[in-house]
Amino acid sequence: MTVLVLASASPRRSELLGRVGLAVEVDPADVDESRLPGETAEDYVLRVSADKAHAVARRHSGAIVVAADTAVVFDGEALGKPVDAADALTTLERLAGESHEVLSAVVVIDPDGIEHAALARATVTMTASEPAEREWYVATGEPMDKAGSYAVQGIGAFLVEGIDGDPTTVIGLPLRTTLDLLRVAGLVWPPSG
Repeated sequence: MTVLVLASASPRRSELLGRVGLAVEVDPADVDESRLPGETAEDYVLRVSADKAHAVARRHSGAIVVAADTAVVFDGEALGKPVDAADALTTLERLAGESHEVLSAVVVIDPDGIEHAALARATVTMTASEPAEREWYVATGEPMDKAGSYAVQGIGAFLVEGIDGDPTTVIGLPLRTTLDLLRVAGLVWPPSG
C-alpha cells in the first residue's frame, strides 16, 4: 500500500483528508515562503506548494506526497498571515463588507517523482463587521496563523457572508481538486471494502 504524506503542519489540511477516509503521515516542509519580486499570487502559491512537495518527497521515496499553499487576494494584493494583532485588525478592517479571492494551490508528487499541480479559486464576501467584533475576534488568537487573518472553519465564520466556490479552497486544501490529483498520482479512492 502506498504511503500518503502531507507536507504540512496544518491540522486543517490533515483533518480535511481524514474526513474522506485518508490516513496521512504528516511531515511538514521547511522552505522559504518569501515572495519573489514581481511574482503573482497564482505563481507564488504554486511555487511554494511545489517547493514543499519536492522537499518532503526527497525524504519519502515511493510515497505520494501532497502539499498546498493558500493566498488571500484583495485589491490585487496578496494578504499573508498577520505579523501581530494590529496587522490582523488592519486586514480585517480592509476586508469588512468587501469580497476577496482565495487561491489554494495543490501539488502532488507521485511515487515516480512526477509532479501534478492544480490551482483552485473561491470568492469570499465578508460581513460589514463592527470594530468591536473584529477586536474580540483578534483577541481569540485564531487569526494569527491564517492568511487574510480569519478562519472560515472556525470562530471567524461569523465574519463571512458567503462563499462562491468550494469552501475547502478557503480552508486551505481544495478537497475535490486534491482527490483528483491523488487519483492521477495512483492513489485508490474511495477505498474499497
